[in-house]
Amino acid sequence: MIYQNTISPKKVNTSFAKDIAKGLASNPKRLSSKYFYDAKGDVLFQRIMEMPEYYLTNCEFEIFETHKEALRLAFGSRAFDLIELGAGDGTKTKILLEHFLAKNTDFDYVPIDISANVLNHLEADLARRWPDLGVKKMAGEYFQGLQQLAGNHRRKVVLFLGGNIGNMSPIEAENFLSKIANYLSSGDLLLIGFDLKKNPQTILDAYNDPKGITSNFNLNILERINRELGANFQLHQFKHWETYNPLSGATESFLVSTAAQEVYIAALDQSFSFKQWEAIHTELSQKYSMEEIQFLAKKSGFFSVAEFFDENQYFVDVLWEVRD
Repeated sequence: MIYQNTISPKKVNTSFAKDIAKGLASNPKRLSSKYFYDAKGDVLFQRIMEMPEYYLTNCEFEIFETHKEALRLAFGSRAFDLIELGAGDGTKTKILLEHFLAKNTDFDYVPIDISANVLNHLEADLARRWPDLGVKKMAGEYFQGLQQLAGNHRRKVVLFLGGNIGNMSPIEAENFLSKIANYLSSGDLLLIGFDLKKNPQTILDAYNDPKGITSNFNLNILERINRELGANFQLHQFKHWETYNPLSGATESFLVSTAAQEVYIAALDQSFSFKQWEAIHTELSQKYSMEEIQFLAKKSGFFSVAEFFDENQYFVDVLWEVRD
């Protein structure tokens, strides 16, 4: 197949282009999973969340539906800001918002997301559903938002949901959570979702479904590089591969080159060589035991307050507190 470049060989200096150049020049090669999500990637991920094998989303929905009153009581009776890092469309959080409003809870919702467009849609939906809800949207990086809120003396309840902490290594997670703690005051809370260690086959099935949706989701990053940066990746010459290490808890995704080949990226005016069976690391999804979660809380400056499980105990939302 002849690939027709639509982008002239002139270097592009977007963050996407820079990250792709850096990742493909590294050894081993790496591409960030955050670049899975473009228009096509978003549709594929919606399909993944609908798969019976992908237990994560339903687990946290179940936790919120089952424990919403216990969560409200755990957050306390005094006024607070409910701050969500990476709010997206707020689908799961709306379960809590609706319940808290019905109970006349004194709080404002502060969604933080890198996408201003996503926040605008979320704000409009919330205004339509609950016009009396106080919403203070913040577009930008997580820590930029937390820094802006640092001078606010209301209690902060921070949400970091969906097992997103699993996209970091344990060391990266500790650093990230320690940084969050530094922006909080004594009595502030963090509700964070962790995917738990379980039957290895259950985990592998969630990330390597028999219909190949997850494979297409991973391969979409190469298609995106082709489309946006004028590359000539031949997708049929790459194979999605998934692994899970039950000792370390690391679930990792790779795209493996099935042939020795060279890929040219017009926007970078640069070629990248692949050996046969050379792999690109595309995603980490770390799984934890409860002992590891408790250790992480202590290491990052939090005290464990409560734990909320789904019925199968596949997933947990833990509530941590900052104390003097």
